[in-house]
Amino acid sequence: MDLGKLARIDLNLLVCLNVLIEELSVTRSAHRLCLSQSAVSKSLAKLREQFDDPLFIRHAHGLRPTPKSLFLKPKLDILINQLELITQPESFEPATSEYRFHIAAVESVYPLILPHFLPAIFKQAPNINISTHSWADDTFSKLQIGELDFGITGKDIDINDAKLTMLPPSNICEQEIYRDEQKCIVRRDHPILQQPWNMASYLSLRHVQVRCDGNDRWLLDYRLADIGKERDIAITVPDFNSAASLCTYTDFIFTAPSHFNDWIAKQMDLVVLPLPMEFPPMAYTLFWHRDRENDPALNWLRNIIKDKTLHLR
Repeated sequence: MDLGKLARIDLNLLVCLNVLIEELSVTRSAHRLCLSQSAVSKSLAKLREQFDDPLFIRHAHGLRPTPKSLFLKPKLDILINQLELITQPESFEPATSEYRFHIAAVESVYPLILPHFLPAIFKQAPNINISTHSWADDTFSKLQIGELDFGITGKDIDINDAKLTMLPPSNICEQEIYRDEQKCIVRRDHPILQQPWNMASYLSLRHVQVRCDGNDRWLLDYRLADIGKERDIAITVPDFNSAASLCTYTDFIFTAPSHFNDWIAKQMDLVVLPLPMEFPPMAYTLFWHRDRENDPALNWLRNIIKDKTLHLR
């Protein structure tokens, strides 16, 4: 490690660069940084010299980042997030805090779980910010590097099933906040509704699947494989709402947590059917990094989520 080289880096310039990449405007960047346009322009000149790259190209609508800027952006995000962690106060005062939480969640969390704790969060801390992110296959790694504070997704309760689908790293802590079973949805005039509903009719249909943690298969498919059965997956989509929407104008069927299907069926005039097989419940689970266990801001938020979802477990 070249400590001398590191000591010569001006962190203020890196913060300025990060804001410039986000705003693509010297004027807007100056406003966000509480600096004059002249000061931001001078900082940009120093950054260009430091990185030996123009970093931005002027065009009719402002600034266009160069490939070098685009390469630096994700690294700056991680660096600035770590700086925020280092400089955060040892205590957390919800009433006055302007802390920004970063939470990754699967889509069904928004209508099903957030209403139980979000009002309490903003009642106690009216000035905080919550930045939400989609749950993805790199969510655990982002929790590990501090880019995310929390993650919320479904997790299979049985440890043997969890190994087939999603087993978090050893330094990721977890807490169950919501338990659910699986149901199915189809359009209201679906021909299958005129037939007996059983495993044979379920497997005769083409299915919509939501990609989970980067996988096209989930526990249901493994359970079916155990008994020599397989679903006919017609289409795989990235989110629950898209999957449900497809069922409104096709003969596809979608299998998902019951509370999501009960809710979306009312919104889209769909029919809810039971899953015609024995299948264990799944748990919506809150995840965070072990090194953040004593973080006062995260402890405050985690306690609210735990208290407000206690009746859901």
